[in-house]
Amino acid sequence: MHQAHLQQIECLLTLAEELHFGRTAERLGYSQSRVSQLIATLETKVGARLVERTSRKVGLTRAGAQFVKEIRPAHRTLLRTFERARERAMRGAVEELRVGFTGMVYEEVTSIFRALRERHGVAVHTHDVPLGSPFTAVLDGEIDAVIAELPVHESELTVGFLFPPQDQYVMVGADHPIAERKSIDAEDLAKLDLLHRAGDGPGYWKAARTPPATPSGTPIPSTAGITTIQQGMALAASGTHTMLVCRPLTEQHTRTDLRYVPVRGLEESSQLGLVWRTGHVSPSLTALAELLEQAEPVSRETR
Repeated sequence: MHQAHLQQIECLLTLAEELHFGRTAERLGYSQSRVSQLIATLETKVGARLVERTSRKVGLTRAGAQFVKEIRPAHRTLLRTFERARERAMRGAVEELRVGFTGMVYEEVTSIFRALRERHGVAVHTHDVPLGSPFTAVLDGEIDAVIAELPVHESELTVGFLFPPQDQYVMVGADHPIAERKSIDAEDLAKLDLLHRAGDGPGYWKAARTPPATPSGTPIPSTAGITTIQQGMALAASGTHTMLVCRPLTEQHTRTDLRYVPVRGLEESSQLGLVWRTGHVSPSLTALAELLEQAEPVSRETR
């Protein structure tokens, strides 16, 4: 936004609060004639009278009130953007990296983030992304990368680091018929009702996370979708629904109303990857991937 335009808008917004040219001029550090000039110029650009002026009072016209209502949120957003830029400048040359997650960020990963800042001067800012839409934010450029469940088949996305594969379990309520089993075979999933991830994630990705059929081709029921892991845990604990989860989740969420039963023979493993947009890799992302590669194997997934 041009500086002159910003001055005109600030002048109108202040006048809308004060309803007095003198007080508006005092707040902004302008002369009253300058305030009048800015308002007149803005009215010319808008093509409508925005302010009613009489010898006894000042008020907004209907067009002025509507204009103020519509422009105020954008003005506040612009001011916040300037403020964040000033804060970054005051902090010094600390680069920021936006990394998305679909759940908790465990300490093995946050320790890598600390190393990234200490060694490379890059601060990681974490962002929650929807459980069933892991790639949308990174594709839209809202975040720089996401640590998400694989697979990834889009050519627009690149997997910069692979976390170790994890064993899979089926999460069931404590009173579920299979709750006390030591393990089940993948074919047994046809007897369960698996929760699936609701969202705009790719179909192949959803099928990998909640397989539609067993290895032999028997359909696996899935009558309900979830948007968070917490929602899935609540449904599993309170009803007949079940859910495939990774071993780290079973270690982090011990509950008396849930059981985790190992599943043998699944064709797809549970694995996370650090994913960014193809062609948009930065030195900061490369440094993060290298630190992850150099670290001890990360045994816990971040979901």
